[in-house]
Amino acid sequence: MGPAQEAVPSFIGVLTLHRELLVSKLKSVQCVVDNLHAAGFLCDEDVEIIQQVATKADQVRKILEVVQSKGEEACEYMIFVIYKVYDAYIDLQPWLKEISYRPSHGVLGMTVVNTDPISRYCEKLRHEIIRDTSFIMSYGQQEETRLDNLYTDTVIELLNDSNESLGYLEDLNQLLGDGEVFNHQGEIVYVMGDAGVGKSILLQKLQNLWSKRELQTDAIFFFKFRCRMFSIFKDAEQISLRDLLFKYNCYPDHDPDDEVFDYITRFPEKVVFTFDGYDEIQEDLDRLNVPEVASPEEKSNPLQLLVSLLCGKLLKGSQKVLTSRTGTEFQSRVIRKKAALRGFSSSQLKTYVKLHFKEQEHREQVLVQLEASPHLCGLCSTPLFCWIVFKSFWHLHTVHDSFRLPEASVSLTAIFLMLSEVFLSRLTSPAPSLTKKSPRCTSDTFRTGLRPLAAFAKLALQSMARGSFICSQEEVGACGLTDEDLSLGFLRSVSEFDTTGSPATFEFLHVTLQSFLAAFALVLDERSAASTILRFFTECSRRRKSSCLPLSIWSRRSSKPDEKTPFATNEHLQFINLFLCGLLSKAHIGLMEHLVSPALLKKKQTLLKSYLSTSVKSHLRGLPHHSVAEGKKVHVLPNFLWILRCVFETGSKDIAKTTAKGITADLIKLGYCNVYSGDCSAINFVLQHRRKLLGVDMDNNNISDYGVKQLQPSFCKMTVVRLSVNQLSDCSIQVLAEELCKYKVVEFLGLYDNNITDAGAKLVAQIINECPKLRVVKIGKNKITSVGGCYLANAIQKSTSMFEVGMWGNVIGDEGAEAFSEALRNHPSLTNLSLSATGITSKGGRCIADALRENTVLRIFWLVQNELSDDAAPHFAELVRANTGLTHLWLINNQLTVDGMKQLAEALPVNTELKEICVKGNQLSAEEESQFESERRLRFH
Repeated sequence: MGPAQEAVPSFIGVLTLHRELLVSKLKSVQCVVDNLHAAGFLCDEDVEIIQQVATKADQVRKILEVVQSKGEEACEYMIFVIYKVYDAYIDLQPWLKEISYRPSHGVLGMTVVNTDPISRYCEKLRHEIIRDTSFIMSYGQQEETRLDNLYTDTVIELLNDSNESLGYLEDLNQLLGDGEVFNHQGEIVYVMGDAGVGKSILLQKLQNLWSKRELQTDAIFFFKFRCRMFSIFKDAEQISLRDLLFKYNCYPDHDPDDEVFDYITRFPEKVVFTFDGYDEIQEDLDRLNVPEVASPEEKSNPLQLLVSLLCGKLLKGSQKVLTSRTGTEFQSRVIRKKAALRGFSSSQLKTYVKLHFKEQEHREQVLVQLEASPHLCGLCSTPLFCWIVFKSFWHLHTVHDSFRLPEASVSLTAIFLMLSEVFLSRLTSPAPSLTKKSPRCTSDTFRTGLRPLAAFAKLALQSMARGSFICSQEEVGACGLTDEDLSLGFLRSVSEFDTTGSPATFEFLHVTLQSFLAAFALVLDERSAASTILRFFTECSRRRKSSCLPLSIWSRRSSKPDEKTPFATNEHLQFINLFLCGLLSKAHIGLMEHLVSPALLKKKQTLLKSYLSTSVKSHLRGLPHHSVAEGKKVHVLPNFLWILRCVFETGSKDIAKTTAKGITADLIKLGYCNVYSGDCSAINFVLQHRRKLLGVDMDNNNISDYGVKQLQPSFCKMTVVRLSVNQLSDCSIQVLAEELCKYKVVEFLGLYDNNITDAGAKLVAQIINECPKLRVVKIGKNKITSVGGCYLANAIQKSTSMFEVGMWGNVIGDEGAEAFSEALRNHPSLTNLSLSATGITSKGGRCIADALRENTVLRIFWLVQNELSDDAAPHFAELVRANTGLTHLWLINNQLTVDGMKQLAEALPVNTELKEICVKGNQLSAEEESQFESERRLRFH
């Protein structure tokens, strides 16, 4: 054999070497036997002998024995069968990589037939899912776009069981992975997000990746469901798990389903479920007075079957991804991990623009207009609203003489009016012409399309009134809709909810569109009393969701309705109220007067304004107030956000002034209220009418740079600016620096856990330098290095007002520590300081300790999670002996040993001020820690 030739492996030797692995991992014996027999390597007698062996493991041993006796070609062919029938032998694919198997030229020409029922079913499942998920349906199913050509990642934030941020998802494979799991007993990956933020399209992308084997999972079954289907079964209807999987997903064609179903029940870890839109289940699960389903063969109420799957009573160990609108919470014991969809970042929005607009000229025009309108950018950070704006823009641009993106003050109502205009324009618009385009007349389009628009609106209202998102053929016909009307785009047919061959069912393009049309119906209605426009405000005051499973697992509604809450969380109904405010606003009343009698419109408008004003006053009076250092604080609830949204949608300055006047507290807390960037215009719309100064806490929301730009006019009144955990970049800090330095009233600046770099730190230093009332700066867990640390330290050194600084998690290192040591030396006011997790070693620690001996003001100092060793211990011991007034010194999770600890302990007796030195997590054994039990201020626990 020449040196250039590769050694031919001995396949007999490979099977011998890995015999026990094959015995334990080779599951589908019949497929191997069938192919070896068809290829002539096994005779009838061989097959009969193998089939007579009692256990599957012994059958594999017999196959190996017989095949090895047939020679090298038979052995390689057996390995080739494992290689070709991927899904049947998925557990052996790593083994093939380990042995670096590559089929030889001779075996490649041989036929392999998949006779394994499991992998044949999996293959069919992949085929159907890739067919169903490769395209995104657009307007009225008149055009299709490939998923891969339009899908754009959004910001996905991982959360713990308390909804605190754990960072952001970098790859969709992480969603099913083991990272950031807070409950290993739970099985649900819970994905929450606002209306239109992309929950359904995210699941579609996951399904598509799995169908193409691009999702990192060893699951060979993927079952997808939309939760709204569970609401349309007849009350008495019962189905089994087998029915649910096979009738409503994919049925095994060539084999009885027994073997496939048996495999699924024996190996549930090989199954992934997706359940989309749990919030759309309208039945009260608490009232399902039936036991949980534990048997996979038992027939049950479909909703109870869903509950049993989600809580792990059925197919325990399977992976489940469940989506729901924000606000529908579960108990943590059934959730494995949480993720919140936050919409497009700035860069992702630009990517989405490029995918929509192929021509450079159009792309630049859109980007320029977006850049000029932070509010429109905020709205477009929600994928659904962005899609509507872009598609509507493109349609109207091609049909009419000229068209720009919506104006800067555009409301959500305006966006959905634009979508409706596009749909209705199909009734009259000629084919697009390159030489002549018609002028745009919105009122003419709506007048011409009033009959079908009113019919769609009536259907939407009727469906919402009964809590349904599905419409039957009979209901569609009863509202006067024709086949031609259905082609406009408001509705689309759905087939996955029915397997009986009954007439088609329909759903609106999106639930938010259904809400918009329901609001339109309330405005168009000239037969009912004008006061009926308030019906869903009343409904929202009664219906409230909470966060537990039925039968002590979860419950979505409170058993005690709160009549005093006019804006309780119930999103699809809340959107009806919001759109009603928009349709009756001054901005759109001119259009509506072409469709409804002006006198009736005026009456409805007056009723709505009166109700809003009264509700706002009542709500604000009922909020509990608390006394804090900053003054009187009020912590509003998420439903307050709906008040602000509705007020903004009306465009009424009078109601905005009433709302601003009703906020009597000195500090308003909007933390964890699910504020997104598009809401900031609504907040600003009210706050700009506030006369007195106000502190605003908006920590832990989804504001982003777009939101900060929208809040710009209100910063002149803010004494407290808390914007931690909001995806802010240096662009936001630029806005803050300009406004806060101009008015110089800010006292508290909270920017923890954002994306601020050294450039942003320099701007924060400018704010510290120029704002003499600023007492607290929280800027930890950003992307600040020693450069930014020095900017901040130098500014703090000059400040005579600074009381507290938080730098946790910024890696400023020893260079930054040295700068802070100079800031600390003789500082007149800094009382609390955290330099935890900042990469400080003993070198920086020595500088700080030495400087602190000249500081008599600092009381609380955190140096947790750094790299301080015994080299720094003598310096901190001298600091302790100096008795400067320091009361709390935290050195948790450093590298001190028993020697360094002795030096601290020896210094403590002469100190009368220190209450504790926390030293947990250093390099001491339990026995060594016990030496210091007598010194109670030295705390190891």
